Amino acid sequence: MSFFNRLTTLAKADAHGVVDALEDKSLLLRQHVREAGEALERKRRRVAALDLEDKDLATRRDTVAAKHASFEDDVRLALAEGEDDLARFAIKKLLPLTERRGAIDRRREALATERAELQEELSRQETEYDELQCRVRGYLASHGKDEPGAAAGEDLYATPVADEDVELELLRRKKAAAQEGGG
Repeated sequence: MSFFNRLTTLAKADAHGVVDALEDKSLLLRQHVREAGEALERKRRRVAALDLEDKDLATRRDTVAAKHASFEDDVRLALAEGEDDLARFAIKKLLPLTERRGAIDRRREALATERAELQEELSRQETEYDELQCRVRGYLASHGKDEPGAAAGEDLYATPVADEDVELELLRRKKAAAQEGGG
């Protein structure tokens, strides 16, 4: 009899261990989903930072281009009037601006490449994230794990939306509405 009692006790302990393992797994799954969502949000912020840097560089380039054009005009004027010394002076001012404009253009190209690569990776990972959410929800549902907040309609896996993203979407929609109305 004692053998059967020990076997029963062992089976109960195993059953409790399985339940404990399932509980831990559900907590781990939820944590992994949260971490994946946070990683996506970090990448979205990086894309936004790249866009902001590109906008700043575009403004700088416009400023440099305006100064460059002004010195180009000065060089032409000085040469037309036969003033080689003044032309040299203007060229001396012009050359660093040419280099600065080139450096800005190279940085903008690098930003565009990085942004395109990051955007492609982000797009792929957003799809994977959505699939992960579905699989985790399916797993939790099949194992009878109610998600806290699910009864209240709260989506625990929803990715936070930045205010800037909302503003950009609003601008896109206004532009589309204006084009539909005017075109």
